[in-house]
Amino acid sequence: MQSKRELIVQVVEVRGNCPAYNIGDAFKVIDGFKLVSKRPLCLHSIASLMPYYVALSHGVKWNELGLAKQGDVAYIQCLDPCDRTGGGTVVFAIRSK
Repeated sequence: MQSKRELIVQVVEVRGNCPAYNIGDAFKVIDGFKLVSKRPLCLHSIASLMPYYVALSHGVKWNELGLAKQGDVAYIQCLDPCDRTGGGTVVFAIRSK
């Protein structure tokens, strides 16, 4: 069985006022499907990660998924359109370990 990469998902930007995250907050995806966090997570962020976490856990390159121009960091953002909701849009950096 192929070893799966651990993904570290970290908040790198907050636009607006997010009630769930601050810059620097992070969580992990281990073994390709286990979500690990020391704090509650927002479902908007999980929904944004859902289309990508399996491929990323199996080593598909970030740029092949359109999540990075180059380098070893992928980027996604949550689904909250903060300008219209008064909430916050969060940008996450995803690194593999």
